[in-house]
Amino acid sequence: MADHRVTRVGRHAYNTKSNRIRTIRTPGGRHVAQKIVKTSKGPRCSDCKCALPGIKHLKSTAYTNLKKRERTVSRAYGGSACGGCVRQRIVRAFLLEEQKAVKKLLAERASKK
Repeated sequence: MADHRVTRVGRHAYNTKSNRIRTIRTPGGRHVAQKIVKTSKGPRCSDCKCALPGIKHLKSTAYTNLKKRERTVSRAYGGSACGGCVRQRIVRAFLLEEQKAVKKLLAERASKK
């Protein structure tokens, strides 16, 4: 019967949330411990707090090593707001401008009378 016991990699031996391992069998037949890196929730939308699609879920320090196209999405508010929220902002701004124009037109008509 083969021995499947492994020694943990690193300095502390407790099975904590940040010190998980996976037992891997090497091509040579040995069993070794491979450290499991925690996954992050990834970047979130600033308005609705949903996950931003198209951007990798990495630790915040790992983004410095990525290319710019991998960190953001090529759109206004690309790396901070989702497409739906950006659309809402654009529509809201457009409607506000329309409302101002209508108010100005009505004021002009009232001043003529």
